Amino acid sequence: MNHSALSKLEYDKIKAMLMEEAASHAGRALIEESVPSASFGRVTALLRETEEAAELIRLGASIPLSAMEGMEAFMELLGTGYLYQESELAQLSVWLTSVAQMKRYMQSKQHAAPTISGYAATLDECKVLRQELERCIRYGAITDQASPELAKIRRKLGLVEEQLKRRLDQAMNKYSRYVMDPISSRRSGRYVIPVRREFRKQVPGTVWDQSSSGQTLFIEPEELAHVQGEWDFLKQDEARAETAVLAALSGLAEESADSLRLNREVLAAYDYIFARGRLGVLMNGTAPDVADEPVLSFLGAKHPLLGPSAVPITVEIGFDYRQLMITGPNTGGKTAALKTIGLLTLMVQSGLLIPVEEGSRAGIFTQVLADVGDGQSLEHSLSTFSAHLTNVAEMLRHADERSLLLMDELAAGTDPGEGIALSLAILEELLERRSVVAATTHFNEIKEFARRTPGCRNARMAFDPETLQPLYRLEVGEAGSSFAFAIARKFGIPEKLVARAEQHAAAGIRQAGERMGAGSCSRVLGHEVGRTAEPPALKRKYAGKPARESGTGNEDGEGLYQDSAKTSSARPLEQGDCVYIHPLKQTGIVYKPADSKGEVVVQFRDRKLTFNHKRLSLRIAREHLYPADYDMDIVFESVENRKKRKQMSRRHDPDMEIITPAED
Repeated sequence: MNHSALSKLEYDKIKAMLMEEAASHAGRALIEESVPSASFGRVTALLRETEEAAELIRLGASIPLSAMEGMEAFMELLGTGYLYQESELAQLSVWLTSVAQMKRYMQSKQHAAPTISGYAATLDECKVLRQELERCIRYGAITDQASPELAKIRRKLGLVEEQLKRRLDQAMNKYSRYVMDPISSRRSGRYVIPVRREFRKQVPGTVWDQSSSGQTLFIEPEELAHVQGEWDFLKQDEARAETAVLAALSGLAEESADSLRLNREVLAAYDYIFARGRLGVLMNGTAPDVADEPVLSFLGAKHPLLGPSAVPITVEIGFDYRQLMITGPNTGGKTAALKTIGLLTLMVQSGLLIPVEEGSRAGIFTQVLADVGDGQSLEHSLSTFSAHLTNVAEMLRHADERSLLLMDELAAGTDPGEGIALSLAILEELLERRSVVAATTHFNEIKEFARRTPGCRNARMAFDPETLQPLYRLEVGEAGSSFAFAIARKFGIPEKLVARAEQHAAAGIRQAGERMGAGSCSRVLGHEVGRTAEPPALKRKYAGKPARESGTGNEDGEGLYQDSAKTSSARPLEQGDCVYIHPLKQTGIVYKPADSKGEVVVQFRDRKLTFNHKRLSLRIAREHLYPADYDMDIVFESVENRKKRKQMSRRHDPDMEIITPAED
């Protein structure tokens, strides 16, 4: 997936929320490494896991997930011959106990969670190792029961310890007049008494330490020396016996290394799964139906980062149309709608439940590409328009029929005329590639493109014209207004200025209408001079639909080209002429001029229809529509057939055939 799009759509915030729900470092590492998948099988498997985990959580079950404290370092040292210490082995003992608990818990949930409960079968309780750890290590220390030799040594140490204390008490009484404080202590592991410096010679023994002032000496009386020596030897024996115990336990751990590593992987996976489940429950999420095709239908969808107060939207793309132009005023929620579409798609492909209503459907996209936000950068000297172009260029490098493209504010940041023209060319290219596109715009020309072009659809963010407040509700099927004049009045722009602006706008619309004459016929048919014709696949998909529904016709076609018709000289119809078809009250392009019977073949949408020349009226002559050397196959031939003809011109392929639709 495109990392820039992940950032723009705030996918990282979803991952951060997911990581907060994880119990272990290993689980968080899996979340950190995770990215949306473009595999249908992988996505459906992830969602099945997440649904089962969410169901267990909703049932109120207490899931014995382990934090796996200390296990990262422990696993790294396996196989190095490292001698584990008591504290490390104690952590291992606690962890193995949690492994056993998790295994028993999941085995008891086979009915409620048949998929994820099965993973517990791979958990190994390592019973021998766990029992030895419980016998030998308690509260982070080696027990007397760890070995017979250790038990014997510690019994002797206990006797010697008692003997040392008795002799120490005797020495304390004997030298009481020289002692600073009648409290014994230990220095360097030896029992000592505090003696004032001036009485050093009166207390025979070894000085092991002195006070910071130097006035007190800590002396081991010579009466203790022999017993203390015996105690030292026993402590050394104890250390050797404890080392032997640690070595034996470390060896058992090494023997179980594969099982321990597998346990860690399984528990990390469980941690990741239940983190997804908990996040889904928190978001009141559900799993949409997953389709192995680039489509989406989100019903009552909420942006997951806006919380429960988010206004739900319903959006559908990829079925009857592949491009959705979202319109409406600023701050009306257009960008939020784009982000909702993109982020929910990424979440589904990450195996996450999303805040949508039952019956929603999510397809699988190989790429989710986003140009959201102006991206203006002082550091890189990028203007808003340059930033848009950089993003769009990246989109065009990757876009195909399994790509979801989210484009915010088409034609923004530059001269409107040039920006609109460039945007239309980009949309036409993406339509030919069959990419799924959701875009926002304020421009009427782009709204009109969506209205009349097969495969495109307008939508608007609902807006209350009375209160001038956005309703944040997406309404598919109609283009919306920017409400610029009404909003200007609300914010105090003088009425005379707003009224003058409305006059300028009306004049601009009239001029635009006057300019439409020479180009409308070709635009109605889905192409313009010098541009590639509309994708044949889309033409076939929309064939036979009413003109108003598909957006390819013009309701007032009877009078659309009257001025052009009057100025056109009377002559026989030629290939490429734009004609008005009286029976259909629509326009078409001449494919074959009149034959001996006066029958003319006309390209109408994706069909070639035959009419008597008397039922046709010339509207725009070919020379006004196309350059003299224009390849008319671009208008009449499918893209697929044109490619085949090009390949055939290079080499013979007996398996290749060109199928031309029959004339009606």
